[in-house]
This record gives sequence, C-alpha cells and structure tokens, in this order.
Amino acid sequence: MEFKDYYQTLGVDKSATEQDIKKAYRKLARKFHPDVSKESDAAVRMAEVNEANAVLSDPEKRAAYDELGTQTHAHAGQEFRPPPNWDAGFEFSGTGAEGDGEFSDFFEQLFGRAARGHHAQARGGGAAAMRGEDHHAKIELDLLDAYQGAERTISLRSARLDEGGNVVNEERQLHVKIPKGVREGQHIRLAGRGGPGFGGGPPGDLLLEVVFKPDPRWRAEGRDVYQRLPLAPWEAALGAAVEVRTPSGDAEVAVPAGWKRGRKLRLKGRGIPGAEPGDLYLELEIALPPADSDAARAAYAAMRQAFPGFNARATGA
Repeated sequence: MEFKDYYQTLGVDKSATEQDIKKAYRKLARKFHPDVSKESDAAVRMAEVNEANAVLSDPEKRAAYDELGTQTHAHAGQEFRPPPNWDAGFEFSGTGAEGDGEFSDFFEQLFGRAARGHHAQARGGGAAAMRGEDHHAKIELDLLDAYQGAERTISLRSARLDEGGNVVNEERQLHVKIPKGVREGQHIRLAGRGGPGFGGGPPGDLLLEVVFKPDPRWRAEGRDVYQRLPLAPWEAALGAAVEVRTPSGDAEVAVPAGWKRGRKLRLKGRGIPGAEPGDLYLELEIALPPADSDAARAAYAAMRQAFPGFNARATGA
C-alpha cells in the first residue's frame, strides 16, 4: 500500500484554509469530472481528488491525517503501513464527506467507519427535533484491564474550523469505567457524550472501540490469549514443572517431555473472562543459556559429543 499525499493531490499547502481547499477542489473537479473532461485518466484522477477532499475538508480526519504524517514522515508513493493503533484517541463525529464514492485501500485502512459518518436521526419533540450524532473513537487498554476491569481517565482529540477556516485542535477528558471481560473490537457506549441534539433533541452517544496496547508478554485473539513460554533445553527435553506468571495470576504448569516446534499448552478458562471465558495458550520455545564461561562452553562441548549424529538443519528443530 502506498502513502497518499492529499495536499499534493489538491495542490494546496498544509496551512490551507477551508476556502483554499474548496477552491482547489472545485478547480480540479471542473478539470477531471468524467462528464466534461477530455483527459484519458479523468475518472481515476477524479476519484483521487474526491478522496483527498473527503479528508482535507473534514477537520477531524484532517487533524488525524496530519498527526499520522508527523509520526511517520511518510512521502507520496512510499510503501506504507500505518503504525498499530495510530488513531487511538482521535474522536470522529461523522461530519464531512459522505456518499458512495470509491476510496483507496489507504483511505479505508486509515479511517474505516470514520470515512462514512453517522447521520442524525429525528426523535420526537416535533419535526425540528433531531438526535445528535454518535461520535466514535479508539481507546488503547492494557490486556490486564480486560481481566480485572478498570476505571480510566482518557483524553480524546478532535478538531473544528475557526472563523477563518483554519483547523483548531481540541481535547477533552472523560472518566470511563472499563468492564471486566471486554474484548478487542468491542465498543463501550457512553450515552449522551456524543454530538449535541438539535431543536430539543437528545445528544448522541460516544462509542469507544477497544484496542489492546502491544505487549511483548501476550496477545489476544477474541477471548483467547497467547503467551510465550521460554524453556531451558533440559526442561524442553526432559519435561518439568514450571511457574508461569499469566494475566490471571501465577500458575504451575507441567511441561511434558519431548519439545516440538509449534507446540502449545492450553490452560482452559484462563483467557479473557466472560460467560464463556477464553483459554490461555502457552507457546513453547527454547531459550539457550549463554556460553559465557569456561564451564558453560565445556557443557556445550559435552553436549556436542553426546549427540554426534544430530543435524539441526536436517531435523528442522
């Protein structure tokens, strides 16, 4: 996937105002609209222009896109993958470009549901009364929060246009109760914390999508959790009872003799809690002690003599 420079596509500076972006978009739309353009690649260019406008005309998407550029220093055409959870903490309201236009993989991967927005819906209290828009944001949590539940104060960043059409960043803090057993991808709904209602209508809700922070100790897939379990060579070969610190507490695990690559041990019910809790899978791997002393080197030499026919490349071990 290639990084797209939306400013370059519209031919505007990063300091461009709302009016600058509108002017540039209209000029390019007149040039590349397939109904009037004689350019051979008019449809492709128009799709690129529409996509750039969908981001830069929306202050929230634009602020997030600018932050991504600051984080990665990426350039147009460069092979690109966004950092994990790069958009965590950005609040999107659903304002901005709508429609059924075709968007690139780059756009869809960055903004997902933020690309489409949410429409306010009429709710009682007369024809003018409308419910406020639902807002949504990603929040990063520690996996342990899913095991124990937690209360967190989170900061959400959004953006608006000032009177001059310039993007102004805003931030608000919210106190959030994290329910025990929450899964990655699940939404925590904060009623009434979205956009304001219109004509006496109720406010929208804030939907917080849960993502787990990368952790070298473990990873989650649904309610199942995976954890690396390093073993000494003699533990892997001969078997052992080892103490393991898991997300749900310490556990004594019986490791069977005869280690094999890819082998896992399943601890039933020790994954993320729930009505049907997940399992914890211990992924076995061998950790080699360093040959950093005469005694250690002698031990490795003795091992070499004990297995004269062993060929690690031949066995794939």
